Amino acid sequence: MLNIQDLNIFYGGIHALKDLTMEVPRGKIVTLIGANGAGKSSTLRAISGLIKDKSGTISYKGRDITHMGPVDVVKAGIVMAPEGRKIFAHLSVLDNLRLGAYSRNDTADIARDLEWVFDLFSILRERKDQKGGLLSGGEQQMLALARALMSSPELIMLDEPSLGLAPKLVKEVFDIITAIHQQGKTVLLVEQNAYASLKIADYAYVLEVGSVVLEGTGEALISDPRVREAYLGG
Repeated sequence: MLNIQDLNIFYGGIHALKDLTMEVPRGKIVTLIGANGAGKSSTLRAISGLIKDKSGTISYKGRDITHMGPVDVVKAGIVMAPEGRKIFAHLSVLDNLRLGAYSRNDTADIARDLEWVFDLFSILRERKDQKGGLLSGGEQQMLALARALMSSPELIMLDEPSLGLAPKLVKEVFDIITAIHQQGKTVLLVEQNAYASLKIADYAYVLEVGSVVLEGTGEALISDPRVREAYLGG
């Protein structure tokens, strides 16, 4: 579904991604792991069209989207739930979800998807008239995921969905990611919790200072002594 070839990203004089090559097959969960500054979030931002200073090729379903703008990337079927949630704190939960569907005009399908996300995130149904900024951290993360789903993406990219959450909520977030995947969505996941992300991943890439240094199935990387030493506490 998604193919990246020799992607390079620069922030001024900083070479953040170096000839990154990877792919995300349709219907799979692919995860990126690595230390802070490895280039994981930059990869998602490049795919989303948020980074203009880049070279290489990003193809989606055979179409070159390397220089496509963010709005057109969303319309093509790719959406990102960003790190830090980035919800609209002054708007209600319901209005946040409606904004997730801003690029759509299929009214009946939007209503159907709204019911689907309310079924998936029952707490949001209870809080639908409450301002987003008054939700707990875990509830805001649910809202960020649900808002992304309201764009009806084929590929959903999640940037650190469990960041700052209590262990119980981390498990809930990963259960929801699995449920989203079971509904037919393709998932590209960036996650600090390497063990949890590898457990659900069909395939994974390990990034170090902007380059892929290791790749394989999630199961294989969990067992790899290099990954265990660096990211899984031995």
